[in-house]
Amino acid sequence: MFVPSMLLKQLYTRASLTKRNKTVSFMLKNRLKDATIEELLFVTLDGKEIDPSKISLQIGAHKILSMAEVNQDGNIPFPLRDAVTVLMDIDEPISPEKRKLGISFRAAPFGKLKFEVEDNISSDDKPVTGIPRDPHDDYGQAIIKTRQQAFENFSGAKLDHVGKYSIDPQTLKGNIEHFIGVAQVPMGVAGPVVVNGEHAQGEFMIPMATTEGTLVASYNRGMKLLNASGGITATVIDDAMQRAPVFVFENARGARDFVKWVNENMGPIREHAESTSSVAKLTYIDNFLSNKFAFLRFNYKTGDAAGQNMVGRATFAACGWILDHYEGIKDFYLESNFATDKKASQINIMRTRGKRVVAEATIKREHLLDVMRVDPKQIDYHARVSAVGSFLSGVNNTGLHSPNGITAMFIATGQDVANVSESSAAIMYSELTEEGDLYLSLTIPSLIVATYGGGTGIGTQKECLQMMDCYGRDRCYKFAEIVGAVALAGEVSLASAISSSDWVSSHEQYGRNR
Repeated sequence: MFVPSMLLKQLYTRASLTKRNKTVSFMLKNRLKDATIEELLFVTLDGKEIDPSKISLQIGAHKILSMAEVNQDGNIPFPLRDAVTVLMDIDEPISPEKRKLGISFRAAPFGKLKFEVEDNISSDDKPVTGIPRDPHDDYGQAIIKTRQQAFENFSGAKLDHVGKYSIDPQTLKGNIEHFIGVAQVPMGVAGPVVVNGEHAQGEFMIPMATTEGTLVASYNRGMKLLNASGGITATVIDDAMQRAPVFVFENARGARDFVKWVNENMGPIREHAESTSSVAKLTYIDNFLSNKFAFLRFNYKTGDAAGQNMVGRATFAACGWILDHYEGIKDFYLESNFATDKKASQINIMRTRGKRVVAEATIKREHLLDVMRVDPKQIDYHARVSAVGSFLSGVNNTGLHSPNGITAMFIATGQDVANVSESSAAIMYSELTEEGDLYLSLTIPSLIVATYGGGTGIGTQKECLQMMDCYGRDRCYKFAEIVGAVALAGEVSLASAISSSDWVSSHEQYGRNR
């Protein structure tokens, strides 16, 4: 399996070349995918090969194997995000001068890997300051207790609640660093809600984690109303996750010619991007030219993962190939802020980021009067008045509060909550039917959700996804349809409350913690 040199060098942990007594060491961290070390071929310093008898490998907190033992075993697990330390019994001076460090080894499924980096040898005898860490077992009970004690000593506060948890810390690699405990958020349930999707079909109970009073009750009321009129039709209409590198040239013509070359070489660019993942599929590359800069917006499908890290790795590999094959690039940055990661943006509204979902329903007039005590004409008129307010404020959401329900579901199900910044965008539309009923449609153009990977597999988060049969592979579109449906239920509930002047009284009854 081919690994671009730029990506391969990321295995080396920067500033890890250190000396303690007469041992020089450095650390490798697996940032590619689950692997097995089969053979350690050589280690070089300034081009000179180190005597194999002086090399050993530290695996985990306590296990150290000589190079001969590593090669004899030929089956050393090297999982994604794990680290190994290469130890060399050599007496080299501590110095700020850069040294050339090289290593070659065989690892499945990659085959032979070889790279060289530059780093200086620093001292490993400095007193430990800051947050206690264990580079080989940072999720073990011993180091967790050490960190908890250090935090209590520093702050004077006690971790009576934070330190109590039911999840296994060893499952949190890749989710949290410097783990000391958990934040417990109250969780309620709303529903069932009837969803008539292409992937989500039937009734679903919805877990919602929040500290905002009336939120769960309001969404539950909206679901009751929409169920009475046959439920909510939800549709995923687009799917894309981005990384947006920028390439700098001598002038505008250089940038223009580069974009033409990129379009002509989509085949190998796609091949190198997709070689980093069995899931990521590069669908197309948008290009935007400004000044002497070429902004490329790589668009991927990422399966059931949200995919930001996945597409970052894939784009890094593709850009490595581009840099090796195109002359005239003066500078390059993997992210130009054009993917607008964790930020609301107009381009996401227009071009999609994550899943683009539409939830719609036609609500019978009699049901609105019976459940919400409001006429469809009141809500429709209120929507048109609010559209003026939306325009004046420049807001990215013409509805009322879809991020409320989205955030509560994100917290409950282990989504990256910062993605609410993109997922907060929404386009609300309403009209009165000839029968006097109310048609509502909510488009969420950049809903970033996952049912696999990230925080979705942790204890309570996994259970909440399982509650909706949305955990694991081939479930992401289903979950996106449910989230869209829930958001619509919240919109009609709050719209009804405001239109009927019931909003403040509801908060007085349910939402005041006093």
